[in-house]
Amino acid sequence: MSVQTRASSSAIAVAQSGFDAWRASRQAAVTGPLGNLALVETRWLPQGTDVEEARAAEEKRLDADADGEEDGAGGHVTVTTLRRTNIHTGEPEHALRLWDADAPAIQHFSSIDTYPFRPDWVVEAAFAPVATDRRVPFEHIRDSGGSRELVVPGDIHVTLDGVDYTLSAFDDDGTLLLVFGDPTNGADTYGAGRFLFVPREGESETVILDFNRAFVPPCGFSAQYNCPLPPRQNRLHLPVHAGEKVPVFRGGYSLS
Repeated sequence: MSVQTRASSSAIAVAQSGFDAWRASRQAAVTGPLGNLALVETRWLPQGTDVEEARAAEEKRLDADADGEEDGAGGHVTVTTLRRTNIHTGEPEHALRLWDADAPAIQHFSSIDTYPFRPDWVVEAAFAPVATDRRVPFEHIRDSGGSRELVVPGDIHVTLDGVDYTLSAFDDDGTLLLVFGDPTNGADTYGAGRFLFVPREGESETVILDFNRAFVPPCGFSAQYNCPLPPRQNRLHLPVHAGEKVPVFRGGYSLS
């Protein structure tokens, strides 16, 4: 691959020095009590339900189950709440999420298959902010073709192998999150695309795309997530042989 906008040698050195620590942190994050592998249920509540009352009732039920079982099963389940907007009506929807620190996916998890570090996939790009909060539609994996508009605060301009791209990274709690696709999807890497956080220093007009830190989205670890899919402008023409590939499980375990 010939990348015209390869980052500086110092940026590549920084990226490489932190690569092993990043891999270890990812392994720890997905297997944690509230990690991606622990999410076992998303229970949407009827309209008008008092969310906190529903949460308290579920926690009480789980506590009762744990007290009645010799191994304390149920005591390692955490209940949180989730809010989203209905894509058809615009009304808020609420759900309970159940996280099991001893979920089968965690018990069978081995590792996240990952490419070796590739210095040529540490890429410099230009970031052009927009004047107002612009929203771009992103189709989501469990919305049956529907899309949700996400705030994209600027354009990322990058040249890869002689092709110019204008990429859309949306605001994820103050950090740019790039959802991208490439020809490795469904072969070497997760089929629905991968995620990449894009750090931005202050008002800098330059960002570093370190594709070595491209990661499997949450929906690659649990069917309970509704991940955004790469829009057309974020689909790259060349294979990105960098970053995470897929989660690996022992004993023939499958998320499906």
